[in-house]
Amino acid sequence: MTITLCAFDMAGTTIDDKGRVYDALRDCVTRQGATVADDDLQTWMGTEKRDAITNLLRLGGVEPTSQVVDAGYADFVELLRTYYRQTPPVALPGVEQAFTILRRNAIKVALTTGFSREVAGPLLEALGWGVGRQLDAVVCADEVAAGRPAPYMVHRALERTGTASMAEVLVAGDTVADVQAGLRSGAAQSIGVLTGALGSDQLTAAGATAVLEGVQDVPAHLGLGE
Repeated sequence: MTITLCAFDMAGTTIDDKGRVYDALRDCVTRQGATVADDDLQTWMGTEKRDAITNLLRLGGVEPTSQVVDAGYADFVELLRTYYRQTPPVALPGVEQAFTILRRNAIKVALTTGFSREVAGPLLEALGWGVGRQLDAVVCADEVAAGRPAPYMVHRALERTGTASMAEVLVAGDTVADVQAGLRSGAAQSIGVLTGALGSDQLTAAGATAVLEGVQDVPAHLGLGE
């Protein structure tokens, strides 16, 4: 069946944030007294950020009470805003052109993110991206019952774009959680991209149906020309 919807992750997949979301997540947890192992940080990247903070606190030796998690999340939001002011995010190379090619070929483009709307909104505004322009839908982790690796953001993207079947959906992201969410959603393809911190072997081990250098290669992967 023909792909009619591509659902892409944001940071590390379509947006180059210079790794600042990693920095903010690590720093907000260490400020609460936890230690953060690199492997644990990578495991929880791409997930809803309150869930990530809760689990990283526990793994780092701090009891994740609601008060501690709330403080960590507030810190995360403020740190990320500060880091993004210092190092403004930019579109990854070729991504905006890929969006144009896909939409020109009647393939809708949705973004899904582990960010809340309060974080994702200003980020997208800074890039000049919006629904009705480059995008057909944006789904944030605080708008569904559970973030990645649960499949609900992909399903919400399907709903918001009026896509008829998961058999028409391609999901792509740079983390294990992205790939797992795509697989669990029943999407026709759940692709890993190499623009984040993981390599091809790790994304393949997670079950990626294909691994591409980046979102810029998705149109060619689908057999689309310029």
